[in-house]
Amino acid sequence: MIYKILWAIRAILYKPFFGKLGMPSYIGKPIYLAGVRNVFIGKRVRIFPHIRMEAIGKGTITLGNNTAISQGFHVTAAGNLVIGEGTTIAGNVFVTDIDHEYRNIGTHVLDQPYITSPTSIGKNCLIGFGACIQAGTILGEQCIVGANSVVRGTYSPYSVIVGVPGRVIKRYNCEKKIWEKINDKN
Repeated sequence: MIYKILWAIRAILYKPFFGKLGMPSYIGKPIYLAGVRNVFIGKRVRIFPHIRMEAIGKGTITLGNNTAISQGFHVTAAGNLVIGEGTTIAGNVFVTDIDHEYRNIGTHVLDQPYITSPTSIGKNCLIGFGACIQAGTILGEQCIVGANSVVRGTYSPYSVIVGVPGRVIKRYNCEKKIWEKINDKN
């Protein structure tokens, strides 16, 4: 419990440097923070230690209210990356809206421009341990991404997404009020 008090004090000390940091929130000791003026954190956000957060150039990162982020989270944005309220992100997850250009042969990948694609995670999502949410991913409300999944694309609300590459295996049927398996042939 004492560590959470220390993390809350850290959040208070960091608050002037962020675009927004709603209270009460707490932040465990980060590994790396860059461009935090363009990071907007809602109320009751819990960030465990070892986060790496980078808002590059005019890019923005928005974390909705009541979001919980476990250890080892890495997020980078050169566009407007949004993580919806009530979302839970397990440990060692990577989320980005950036791809590296690589097609210019003879030029190192890091010397080529970024390719930015809109990326957002809907409200009340659960992102499993070790998942990778790639540039251009749009997760609807209350999606579940399985552990170690690699996800890119647009996914309907109430979908369960697993694997590499990520595919939908279940979806909640709002009319029947049940989770239904998705036919593998789709």
